[in-house]
Amino acid sequence: MAGTDHDVVILGGGHNGLVCAFYLARAGLKVVVLERRHVVGGAAVTEAFHPGFRNSTASYTVSLLNPTVIAEMELARHGLRVVERRMSNFLPLSQTERFFAGPGLTQAEVARFSVRDAERLPEYERRLETVAGVLRALILTVPPNVVEGGWREALSELLKSAGLARRIGGLSTEARRDLLDLFTKSAGDWLDGWFESDPVKALFGFDSVVGNYASPYTPGSAYVLLHHVFGEVNGKRGAWGHAIGGMGAITQAMASACAAVGVELRTDSPVAQVLTQGGRAVGAVTEAGETFRARAVASNLHPRLLFDRLVDPAVTPPDFRERIGRYVSGSGTFRMNVALSDLPRFSCEPGPGDHLTAGIIVAPSLDYMDRAHAEARLNGWSSRPVVEMLIPSTLDDSLAPPGAHVASLFCQHVAPTLPGGRSWDEARETVADLMIETVDRLAPGFKASVVGRVSLSPLDLERRFGLVGGDIFHGRLTLDQLFSARPVLGHADHRMPVPGLYLCGSGAHPGGGVTGAPGRNAAGVILKDLKRQTSATPMARNSA
Repeated sequence: MAGTDHDVVILGGGHNGLVCAFYLARAGLKVVVLERRHVVGGAAVTEAFHPGFRNSTASYTVSLLNPTVIAEMELARHGLRVVERRMSNFLPLSQTERFFAGPGLTQAEVARFSVRDAERLPEYERRLETVAGVLRALILTVPPNVVEGGWREALSELLKSAGLARRIGGLSTEARRDLLDLFTKSAGDWLDGWFESDPVKALFGFDSVVGNYASPYTPGSAYVLLHHVFGEVNGKRGAWGHAIGGMGAITQAMASACAAVGVELRTDSPVAQVLTQGGRAVGAVTEAGETFRARAVASNLHPRLLFDRLVDPAVTPPDFRERIGRYVSGSGTFRMNVALSDLPRFSCEPGPGDHLTAGIIVAPSLDYMDRAHAEARLNGWSSRPVVEMLIPSTLDDSLAPPGAHVASLFCQHVAPTLPGGRSWDEARETVADLMIETVDRLAPGFKASVVGRVSLSPLDLERRFGLVGGDIFHGRLTLDQLFSARPVLGHADHRMPVPGLYLCGSGAHPGGGVTGAPGRNAAGVILKDLKRQTSATPMARNSA
């Protein structure tokens, strides 16, 4: 088919691709988004999964979505409404004991297990927020990049580094030590240094294994804990919420904002290759053979998918290809959506209540999480898995028929690739049964209330959403894959080694979660480069 001229072609209509497209189009550029699936949104979509029931298919809760992105895209005007959980977290520790967490609850709950821990809790939260506050300010910035060349090339990066140094230099010695600990230590070691009781350590330690195929005692897992502290809901830091209509309501609002500024959204348009000319990215070709020429190409895809499948190896440096091939991805996540005839009744808290609007965490201690990870590495999954369950229909009655409910089960510590050559296609329903039974042990009758379910193994998440190894973050959040090293040292500024090709997805800083930050940051870089290109070459648009 005949080519179509655009300023920017964006590969993938996940939330970061939509965010990037919005900012580019708002600045006056002609932008097209090419999405493989029948709907935009990537892993942030709401879909029917059983007659009368629908739910967020993959991503499932709101906190990390950046408030600046929400405001600048006017997502509320485009239909987005987020409500807070009425309780933050509920941990059914056993058949008889439970732990509640939330504003006005947590400290008193901690005191039931340890007066000492309750007294230390405010100081813990203060010091964690001090570090989180500094890093939160860096979310919407492009990291300093390691560059080759002379002083001109290095000057802007030195200025970024100076700004970062000033932020860190403004911290007290105590806070700098905490920053070092949180980037290098395990969550378990960090929490053991603060608290003595299992429930409070389990509450905070759970965040360190969410989307992270690791023990809470794995060095570096403290950063994953910190990553989950960055968020807010409706101006309340650290809060978690639910998008009315599910996570797809976020991306549908983004799509509406994009349409309002002239973005062309193309669904059912899988990309076959990034078009290059003279070593430069100049567009994309779809599997149907349609060519979209452009001045720049921005990819919302996982970095491995982009360079393994779509970019000609001949135009990328060998060392970069080798390192992308070793880019670690695999979060050990098993995701389920469950249709329920009734609400679960937990033995430790059998009545209805705010606890059923919370994140319900089945992981009573750090040792439990550690054993789950060890068993998964040995056998492919743990017989005592880590499960977080949300019941969004307690806050949003549009998701299920009257009197019925939907539950999201976000299950941790299954192997991204099963040992012994076993296939996830064969093991999926066995593991799904285990997850249901895990909840049923604590809420008898839960299994009998399940009238429908859909299960997504790590392999299913990769096939459906391009999450390599089921990795919800587009690559592990380890020190060698963060900030100036994400995805590869020397390309943290969203500019890939192929001129004209940019990374705008979660494989770029600040990493995964439904944030919108990588898309916004990439758009700023692309606009700067295209402005420079146009100034240097008045005919650049016609010659691209």
